[in-house]
Amino acid sequence: MGLKEMKDAYVAKMDAQLSEWGAKLKEMKAKAEKAAAQGKIEYQQQLQKAKAQEKHETARRKLDEIRSASEDHWEALKSGFEGAWNELKKSVDSTKVP
Repeated sequence: MGLKEMKDAYVAKMDAQLSEWGAKLKEMKAKAEKAAAQGKIEYQQQLQKAKAQEKHETARRKLDEIRSASEDHWEALKSGFEGAWNELKKSVDSTKVP
């Protein structure tokens, strides 16, 4: 597998996971908006604490940088993306949705 194919496969895999997490974050936000006053406050506090949406946007920007990078330079950007990725994963995993 050449560098272009490796990059394309990596970007596709990470893009799919980001899309899945984005949908989960939207679901959590929708549930927070529908919850009763107390429940809404708890959801909003939990989402704010996790700052998951900001982390999602950061990971998305870093993935876009990889997507637009040349085949020779994309791997150098991978570590920055994976750091953002791990932070987002921790936030999504720690945010509970009943």
